[in-house]
Parts: sequence; structure tokens; C-alpha cells
Amino acid sequence: MGACCEDDCAIEALREKQSSTLKIVLGINVAMFVAGTGAGIYAGSTALLSDSLDNLGDALTYGLSLYAVYQSTRAKAKVALFKGSLILLAAIVVLGQVIYKLIVPNVPIFEIMGVVSLLALIGNSICLYLLTRHKSDDVNMSSVWECSRNDIASNISVFIAAGAVWFTQSGWPDLIIALALVCLFLRSAFRVFSNANRELRRL
Repeated sequence: MGACCEDDCAIEALREKQSSTLKIVLGINVAMFVAGTGAGIYAGSTALLSDSLDNLGDALTYGLSLYAVYQSTRAKAKVALFKGSLILLAAIVVLGQVIYKLIVPNVPIFEIMGVVSLLALIGNSICLYLLTRHKSDDVNMSSVWECSRNDIASNISVFIAAGAVWFTQSGWPDLIIALALVCLFLRSAFRVFSNANRELRRL
């Protein structure tokens, strides 16, 4: 009986730690979404806008993950499937932006792209650091960590795109990076789908 109680206490303590971490990263991503969206629209950068949309998807993901912390393993796997759908939706939205910019081309403001991407990199690095300790807890936290790791790659890509836009004085680097982010989102979405389906088959 004592061991059972200890197990219950350990599980509850883990849930509390997961919940606390998710609340912090949720707040960071909401702030980055608001700042990134405004900056992306003002700078005319598809890559920066896609990065901010990714932050919105992450904020929704963290909110769902916060709900899933206290749910069953099956519920966590189903939430992970939904999170994979959000990542897939982000890929479709960014692809739509790329197609639009091919029709209506522009040269984004590289200074804003560079500064905002660096600030976002700092914020997402904090998130990844906080989530890394939970990445092996369960399918719920694993999918959250997957999203956070993608953010780091996105931020670095946007910063590189800013430098390339400055060097070439062309909007093509912005679109190329945006397309690369689409591929990254698709790969991540299908990995989350695979992990969640594997978990559901075990139940």
C-alpha cells in the first residue's frame, strides 16, 4: 500500500513539474507570436511570418499539452495526433504564403528579420532547455519537445535568410527558407503522427 502511495505521489509530482514548465513555455510562445506576426507583416517576410505562425501553433500545442498532463495515456496520444494536425496546418499556411509571394514578389526588410529571429532564438532556446528534461516522460511531452526543437531550426533559418536577403537584395532567400520550413513542419508532423499511432496500438 505504501509503495502504491509513493508511486501516486511521484506521478503527481511529475505532473506538477510538467504543468509548471508548460505554463512558462506557453507564455513565451504567445509573446513571440504577437511580436513575430507584427514584425513579419511589417517586414514583408514570409519566413518570419511562418516562424510566428509556428509560435501560434506551439502556443496551442502547449495549451493542449497542459490539458493532457492529467489525462490517460490514450488521451495523451489523441492530443498528440491533434498537435500533429496543427503542425501540418502550419505547413499548409506557409506554403500558401510562398505561392502568394511568387505571384506578388517583394524584398523583405532584412534588419527586422535578423533582430526578431535572434530574439525568438533566445526565447525558444529557453523553452527547449526547459522541455528537454521532460522529453522522455510520455508521448505528450515528447511531441511538445519535437515542436520546440523545430522552433530553433526555424529561428536559425530565418536569421540566415535575413543575411541572404541583405547580400542578394532579393526576396528569393526568404522564399527558399520558407519552403525549407514547410519541409521541416511536414517531417515533424508525420513523426508526431507515427509516435501517437504507435502509442495507441499498444493500448
